[in-house]
Amino acid sequence: MTDASFSIDSHNTECTLHISGDWHLGKTPEGTAIYTNIPNDCKKITISTTEVGTWDSSLAIELLQLVRWCADKKINLNTSAAPEGIQQLLSLAIAVPSYESNTNENPNGFVEKLHQRIENLGGEVRATFIFIGATALAFQQWLLGKAKTRRSDLLFFIDQAGPKALPIVTLISLSVGMILAYLGSVQLRQLGAQVYVANLVSIGMVREMGALMTAIIIAGRTGAAYAAQLGTMQVNEEIDALKTMGISSMEFLVLPRLLALIFIMPLLCIYADLIGMAGGALIALGMDVSFNQYILQTQGAVDWADIFIGLFKSMIFGILIATAGCQAGLNCGRSSTAVGVATTNAVVKAIVYLVMADAAFNVLFDKLGI
Repeated sequence: MTDASFSIDSHNTECTLHISGDWHLGKTPEGTAIYTNIPNDCKKITISTTEVGTWDSSLAIELLQLVRWCADKKINLNTSAAPEGIQQLLSLAIAVPSYESNTNENPNGFVEKLHQRIENLGGEVRATFIFIGATALAFQQWLLGKAKTRRSDLLFFIDQAGPKALPIVTLISLSVGMILAYLGSVQLRQLGAQVYVANLVSIGMVREMGALMTAIIIAGRTGAAYAAQLGTMQVNEEIDALKTMGISSMEFLVLPRLLALIFIMPLLCIYADLIGMAGGALIALGMDVSFNQYILQTQGAVDWADIFIGLFKSMIFGILIATAGCQAGLNCGRSSTAVGVATTNAVVKAIVYLVMADAAFNVLFDKLGI
């Protein structure tokens, strides 16, 4: 075994680095020994390894340091004569640039950041419309009976989003009904009109709170699960495998989740309405309002238009939740951190969609006099 060594021949601004001997860990020159001996006027370095014996990762480490040093000094480095294994290792090492913190103040930083944010927002909006279009095409294929959507998957997601969500929906809806009744009673007691608490709770739950609170619960519970499931599949390259087999991810993965929420959200909304009105009844009974009075006031206050408005809202909310969750999952990166980011984005986007849609519906229904 010969010792690891190197020599440098210079001609004008071009240098040749001759590497020879056996390069093994612990038996190599110091890390800075190579490039500290390169002349200051050198503009091009060619590596020669004709005399290299055996080598391990120590040679790759030395050359990687030389590559980065030459990049900083704007020196052209030719590694084509290095062993093929060394070239592959260097290519992998420099493929991902090292992290560099930017401590220099940039007078145009705010403008550049604002421009970048606007571009990113435009890209997200464009991607959302593309996703909605692809979902619509997949839904059309399902209506025609041509979609690659399994009935077992649909039933599984209905079970996940529906029956298993009843405990949390019950708790929240009961609490919301009691809160509405209590807040209304504070004002109605001053007028001696406690009996109208039933009207307040029933209208509030049927038209607004039942659908909205159920949707927020499902967004945090089911929408986040959709993003995590699809994001994990993206990390494990399962979605790429489906594409390779010619299976549409929209039909096989997104559509059953979307249909499950479309089917289950109106049912959960009805359930939440009933539980909320029951919670209001508990408070009303403590204000000298009999149960019969509460039922009669509720029947007089709620009509079929109110019920259908709530059901329509809940169905649209289900579509928005599935869209936010599935899109975030399919656009997930390839790391565990990206899965967490996708899950967070799914919940945030879903809640934003819900609030904006609910506000738009209320304005529209008010203008239509519904």
